[in-house]
Amino acid sequence: MTGLLRSSIEEQFSDIWLEGELSNLRAPGSGHVYCTLKDKTSQIRAVLFRSSAVRLRFALQEGMQVIVRGRLTVYEPRGEYQIVLDTVEPKGIGALQLAFEQLKERLAAEGLFDQDRKKSIPEFPRTVGVVTSLTGAAIRDILAVLRRRWPTLHILIAPVHVQGESAGRQIVEALNALNDLSFVDVIIVGRGGGSLEDLWSFNEEIVVRAIAASHVPVVSAVGHEIDVTLADFVADLRAPTPSAAAEAVVPVLAEIVERLRELKVRLGQVMLRHCAFERQRLDAGIRGVTDVRFRLQEAAQRADDMVDRLREMVQQLLTVGRERVHEVQRDLSGLNPILAVKQGLATVPQFSKRLEGQMEAVLAQHRHRINATLAQLNTLSPLAILGRGYSILQTVPAGQVLHRANDVEVGQEMLAQLASGRLSCMVTRVFDDSSV
Repeated sequence: MTGLLRSSIEEQFSDIWLEGELSNLRAPGSGHVYCTLKDKTSQIRAVLFRSSAVRLRFALQEGMQVIVRGRLTVYEPRGEYQIVLDTVEPKGIGALQLAFEQLKERLAAEGLFDQDRKKSIPEFPRTVGVVTSLTGAAIRDILAVLRRRWPTLHILIAPVHVQGESAGRQIVEALNALNDLSFVDVIIVGRGGGSLEDLWSFNEEIVVRAIAASHVPVVSAVGHEIDVTLADFVADLRAPTPSAAAEAVVPVLAEIVERLRELKVRLGQVMLRHCAFERQRLDAGIRGVTDVRFRLQEAAQRADDMVDRLREMVQQLLTVGRERVHEVQRDLSGLNPILAVKQGLATVPQFSKRLEGQMEAVLAQHRHRINATLAQLNTLSPLAILGRGYSILQTVPAGQVLHRANDVEVGQEMLAQLASGRLSCMVTRVFDDSSV
């Protein structure tokens, strides 16, 4: 049933045109584009297969108003009808113009058109590279202007196609080849006028990026003055026509030569005036040198007088100084420390003997005092008392010295310290003072 409907629909609606708004835009990795085409009252599914999508020069965007051409069919797995698109054009603006605006906006956001990245054109180039077609009027205009303005200029032509599918790639290859040559000073890229389609090669992204990457300054000369391409925005200098580009690249040699002649004449006049002025200054200086010579002679004589006076003063100062030195030497000879040391060494033995005598007397006195003190200590020593038959009784185990008999009890152990040795005693009886 679905197959019959599909055959019937495809037969009756094999070539239709629709206008609407893009929505539900989806572009998977397969390269196909799926979307919905709608207006205020209805909508229909649409598909743009990869073989047709790669031919689009602009990017499809959500909400874009477009005019499409295709054929109506039925997608059998879901039983839905859809339109298979062959061509898509933006409504109100051409596809190329839209692609131009979209690419311009994207490259401008990257900074490729910024003024601060543009290189200056050399004032007196020796070699100019030209990227254009050999069959167009642009190359004739460029060569005519360059040879007329600067006959000794070296011109290197890189012939390319300036329109068609391979034109962009050829322009890029030519730019890269000229950049590889170290002696190329500036490059002119251009062609004559034409429609937007004719000039499209100079709007291709690869061409714009090649111009931006060129380390040699690039002058864009595409079309007429009213024609504008992306190459004009990215180039280091934009010329309205190929002839104007040639004029911008090189000055007029005859004018430069004439200007040099004028400068030579003016320089000669300036040099003559300057020499005359300097000659006057020299004459005045010579006259002044005579006066200076007399002043120098007087100054030299005064200097000789001052030298003589200075020599006499120095001699007087030296004489006075010598006398003072002699006086100081005499004074110092009496204060020579070596003499004082010798005198001191002579008295050292005498003082040594006197010191020994004094030390022996002091030692004898201290020895006598020590012996007397030892005698007193022996007299007061408890060991001396014990030696006379006395003993010291101590309690056990406290070790307290016993002074009174009432301080102990019968049966209590005592320790008796004699002059030689100790005795352990046991109290058998206590006598108080009244029983003695």
